[in-house]
Amino acid sequence: MNEEELVELCKQKDRYAQKRLYELYAGVLFVLCIRYSGDRETAKDILHDGFLRVFTSLDRFNYRGDGSLKAWLSRIMVNTALEYIRKNGEISRILTLDEVPDIVDSEEEYDNLEKIPQEILMKFVSELPTGYRTVFNLYTFEEKSHKEIAALLNINEKSSSSQLSRARAILAKHINEYLTEKGV
Repeated sequence: MNEEELVELCKQKDRYAQKRLYELYAGVLFVLCIRYSGDRETAKDILHDGFLRVFTSLDRFNYRGDGSLKAWLSRIMVNTALEYIRKNGEISRILTLDEVPDIVDSEEEYDNLEKIPQEILMKFVSELPTGYRTVFNLYTFEEKSHKEIAALLNINEKSSSSQLSRARAILAKHINEYLTEKGV
């Protein structure tokens, strides 16, 4: 069965189709939830809540070809994660300027990224403070502008820009420490 047929069956509340949809997308969506939450247990809760939203709002989804279902599911998971973060007041948890390393982006830093396994990079991202991690994810992975991020998180644009800069500085510090430790 193709995606379009799967969606139609899910709209008819077919349990097998709903289970199949979950099986097809839960893995990739779980990774997205971890990126925003920073831990597996919270990510499981977000994934669960997100799929509840998926199954209750599928009637509003219009299939537009390959990739449209995954994009729609991802958007629901991101919105569910952002709602969780806002509800728990975690977006306001940021470090003071004294706690942030003073590192400037350089071309060398980006060249070094290829030397680090993706799971290590994602671990570094997951360890960022919630506000930094959320802004970093929205900017980097969702390709949102600072204006869009500010509107989504109810913060000002300068806060978004500042948190992204601080997230990058912390990531650069972790990357440098990892490379030094590995002798790269």
